[in-house]
Order: sequence, then C-alpha cells, then structure tokens
Amino acid sequence: MLEVSPKSRTDRIDEICGQLESICVRAEQLESRFASEFACVRPEFADSARNLIHYLALRQVDLRDLQGQLTDLGLSSLGRAEQHVLASVRTVQKALRSSYGGDPVDLDAGRRIFEHNKNLAELHTRDLLGANSDGRGVDIMVTLPVEAAKNYQLVCDLIATGMDMARINCAHDSSNDWLGMIENVRRAAKDAARDCKILMDLAGPKLRTGDLMAGPGVLRVRPQRDVLGRVVSAKRIRLIAEDMLSQGKKVAVLPVPQSCIDYAEPGDELRFRDTRGRKRKFNVLKKDENGLIVESHKRAYVATGTKFRLIRKETGEKIKFRIGKLPPVEQPIILRSGDTLIIEKDNEPGEPARIGKDGSVLRPAHVSCSVPEVFQHICIADSVSLNDGKIEGTVRAVSDKELAIQITRAKASGSRLRSNRSINFPNSDLQLNGLTESDKQNLEFVVRHADVVGLSFVSQPADIIALQDELLKYPNFDLGIICKIETEQGFNDLPKILLAAMRHYPTGIMIARGDLAVECGWERLAEIQEEMLWLCEAAHLPVIWATQVLEGKSKKGRPSRAEITDAAMSQRADCVMLNKGPHILAAIKMLDNILRRMQNHQYKKTARLRKLSISDI
Repeated sequence: MLEVSPKSRTDRIDEICGQLESICVRAEQLESRFASEFACVRPEFADSARNLIHYLALRQVDLRDLQGQLTDLGLSSLGRAEQHVLASVRTVQKALRSSYGGDPVDLDAGRRIFEHNKNLAELHTRDLLGANSDGRGVDIMVTLPVEAAKNYQLVCDLIATGMDMARINCAHDSSNDWLGMIENVRRAAKDAARDCKILMDLAGPKLRTGDLMAGPGVLRVRPQRDVLGRVVSAKRIRLIAEDMLSQGKKVAVLPVPQSCIDYAEPGDELRFRDTRGRKRKFNVLKKDENGLIVESHKRAYVATGTKFRLIRKETGEKIKFRIGKLPPVEQPIILRSGDTLIIEKDNEPGEPARIGKDGSVLRPAHVSCSVPEVFQHICIADSVSLNDGKIEGTVRAVSDKELAIQITRAKASGSRLRSNRSINFPNSDLQLNGLTESDKQNLEFVVRHADVVGLSFVSQPADIIALQDELLKYPNFDLGIICKIETEQGFNDLPKILLAAMRHYPTGIMIARGDLAVECGWERLAEIQEEMLWLCEAAHLPVIWATQVLEGKSKKGRPSRAEITDAAMSQRADCVMLNKGPHILAAIKMLDNILRRMQNHQYKKTARLRKLSISDI
C-alpha cells in the first residue's frame, strides 16, 4: 500500500479547501449581480433568495471529483446542501482543517443556519398549503369533477379520505359550478374540522384545437362482452319524454314521445332497424316517474328519427314511434403518418379530410387554434405536437391564415384528434403573454373565493409579475400563488422565475409534467423534474408534483407498477396532485398509504435510516 507523505496530504487538503473557497467567492459575486432582484423580494424570502443564488453558484461547475475526494475523507459530499448551501460549504471547510491539525471546529453556527433554513422552508409550505394535522408530511391535492358542485357527500368523502387541497380548473365548467364546488368544500371542511385549501387554476395561454364539425345525433349501444365475444352484461338505456332534459345519468338516454312511455309496460319490446340496417330490439325492464329502463343484448346504433315499434306484451298491439332529437356527436379527425393537417387562424369548425371518388384528397383535414396569435412566431420545419404528444408533425408551410402540418407520427390505424386537445410547438419561441384577458376576468372571481391562484404556462419572469400586478387591484384579498412550469422556456428560466415569484408571499411551484414532457422531450422529463426539485428546495419554496399520479388507479381502478414507484418518489415534494376519475377515493387512499410509508424512509433527498425489519437475520 502506497503511503502518502504529510506534505502531500497537506497539499491535498489545501487544494480541496481552495475549491470550497471558490464556491463561496462565486456565491458572493452572484449576490452582487442579483442585488436588484433581491431588493424586490418579500422580506419573508430574503434569506431564501440568497440561498437560491448560493446554490446556483455551487452548481456552476462540475463537482463530481470534489465530491469523491470529500467522500473518501468521510466528510459531507455537499449532495444534500440545497437548503443551506454556504453553511454546508463552510462547515466542511472547518471540519477538514480541524481533522488535519487546524483549530477545533465549532459546529454550532452551522447548525443554527441549518435549523433556521429548514424552519423557513416548513413555514413557507405551511403558509401556502395550510397546516398539516394528520401526521402525513406531504399534502394531497385533488382536481374536483363538476359533480362536486352538487354532490356534497362526494366532497365530504374526498376530505375524509385525505384531500388537503381542492383544485378547480378555470379552463373548464362555469362560475356557477365553481361556486357550488367551493361552497361544498368550505362546508365539508368545517363539518370535518379539517383545513382544506382551495386552488383555482387560471388557464394561461394554452394552445388547444378549436371546435369540430358536429356530426349526426347518434347513440351507440354496446353491451359488455367477455374475451370470447359473449355478452356478459346487457346494456341499459333510459327512455325519457322528448320535452324532458337529461340530468346526466350514468345510463345512456334516448328521447321518445311521451305517448310511448304512457303505453309501455315492463315486458314489452321496442323493435327497430339501426343505422346499419340491422334488426334490433330493446326489452322494457322498468317504468317509473322518469320514464322507462330498457336493455339491449346486441350492439346497436340509434340516430335521431330512427323508427321503432312498441310491441305490447298483453295485447300484441304494435305502435309506431320515432326517436327524438339526439345531441350531435363530434366527428374526430383521423390522422396517419404522411397526412396533412391545416391549422387555421379563423375559428371555423374543423373537419376530417374530404376525399374524392378516386381517393384523392379534395381538402385536407383542418382545425382552428385557440390562440391564433402564435402564427406570427411559427417557422417552416418547426415541430408540432398534438393531443399531449400522441400525434407529431412538422410545419411545411406558413401563411397569415394557416399552418400546413405534415404528420410524422401517429398510430398505424390512425390517431384521433378531437376539439379542445393540446397543441405544442416545442422548439418555437411563441412569445405569448402569461396572463390572458380571460384570466383577468376569471381572477375577479378567484380572489373572492379561493385561497391560492395558479397560473398555467409560466415561461418567463414577466408572466408571474403580470399576475402579481393584477392582484394589486384587489388589496383586500390575500392569495397565495402557484407558478405552473410546463414549457421548456419556463424550465430554462426557472431561477429568474423563482426570484420573481418571491415578490409575493406565499408562493410555490407546480411541476406540471404533462406539457413539460411534450415540450422538453419524454427522455428528459425525469432529469428536469430532479433539477426543479433541487432549485425549489434551495429557494425554500413548496413544490407540487402533478400530472398522471396514480392515473390508472383513479380512472380504471388499477394502477400500473410504474405508477406506484412514481407515487413513492413524489414524497420528496410538498404536495401531490391527483386528477379526477371514477375511482378517485380509492386513489387518495392508496396515495395516502404510500406517502405515509415513504416518509419513514425519505425526507426530500435525504434517506432516513429507520430500523429495517429485514435486517434481523
């Protein structure tokens, strides 16, 4: 074994201490450079803003070799220094010199800074998300379905199961729906003696497809079948009088003349030919004050005006009727690789391609864009992503009125594009304002009813500053702000966005992984997510981990194995968001269980070494 001489050991220590000192020097230089930004942050964030800058100084060079040397010496590798950067660096310096003949190290000063900064992070989180009283260290946010506006018991169940914050998406539903949701959340939280904050998300400059051409009014009746194609459950349909409004029942609804309901009785049959000309029948099961319940054992397509005969069981009488007016069914655009899609500036309803008798394309498929202002920033060869990345294309032509897109990736059988689906231009500089006129109108409602306002698609400091300035118009209301980062530009400008966000208290960040993955590339998402967590921890700002958490559990009742791992990793954030779904209560229970288990093993990036039961051998 090669022995190291005292001189070489001293040189090694001096070299390491020099590298540590250079970090401190860079931190001081960055502080001077950002002095004007520091002057604008709220006093509550003063220490946090400086620590963020110190962390940027720490990460400006490759420290892997230095980390290896510190680890070899049994010292901190600075791998968990986010919350207290300079205190960590100085403490390692002192410990290093003390270990090799220097003055004894006094750790009290560093410990006080560590505790102070950790307390700051916890205070900022509590002031934004609310006090946590049930022993779970990470909050659960749930996007409310519109049913929560009228179904008080559903809201009670959400809170009782573990919802700590209710999210209302202002891009959907109406102000009356929002008010119903809010009143139910406030009442249910009070009855449960629990704190449940309300977040209302402003839509921001979200690019979406416009309306599509309405097709005929058709209802598809499809019984449930097993893997062998045998019917295991008949499809039930409710028949209501034509002049009644459907109340959103879970069963399918068909309007018929009132006389049909008056004449029909359980055991009767309704016989007809569906839109394909196939003979079909419905069996009448039940009659009540709302109409009839019938069932079908075969697949059928029923349209507005479909003729049918009521066959009365007791008398054998046959009475002719017609199906009343059904709501039109949207005609999706089917796109395949190589197809052309026209994105139009004018708000004309979109429609599939028109095909001639010889198979030639008379007019390509076309759809409008919700934010046509982006057209002036799009160039030929720019990439396009549609429907959350399910369809991809390239801009082949640009004009004042339209963009011609060549589809480069879609399902071989064809991918469906519907209205209100996302449009992303990942490598284009769109230069959109972060706060739209619609957002400003909705903000007047939000400030009066919500606890926190979220701004979508924050891409630059000016976006969040615009929201802060708009809030100054409502001095009597005090809201927290959540900046949703979901664009590549927003990620690249994150340090400056965090400093701008600190002009308002309290504030936090949402990692909106849906559009972020599309914008930055699926392969980069995990890396980007980590970097955002590090920066926000350095800024002592709470983080919300969002998009597709336990999506399979919430929507289908069964999660994938990868979703379980993702939910476990989300414990490093301060709040986790679940999207609505028919199995949302089960998803909350599962997430609550996972988070409680993981908090015994992990705090942020730090592993907690509790006793492992499997260590007893």
